[in-house]
Amino acid sequence: MEAIKSTDVFEQLISKPEPVLIKFFADWCPDCRRMDMFIDDIINEYSQYTWYELNKDELPELAEKYDVMGIPSLLIFQNGEKKAHLHSAHAKTPDQVIEFLDGVKL
Repeated sequence: MEAIKSTDVFEQLISKPEPVLIKFFADWCPDCRRMDMFIDDIINEYSQYTWYELNKDELPELAEKYDVMGIPSLLIFQNGEKKAHLHSAHAKTPDQVIEFLDGVKL
């Protein structure tokens, strides 16, 4: 997953017509590290998304703007609009992430 390091890059990426998935995380977050252990297989299976990650501690204004209250959170954007949001409480297992992705309607 490529890291997003600036608001400008974030805005460019989410404005694309193709769906973009962004994982909000933090270095100190144990649930984020747990997700890292299983997310690669899911990324390979759900290749219709371009996957990125964003450290919410580096860009807190984006986490606040898009209601990222807990981490890890997965947000899907398309044409500059947030289309789906998997909140941290429901992003703890591979099954929860897969169920979320299967339910997204774009």
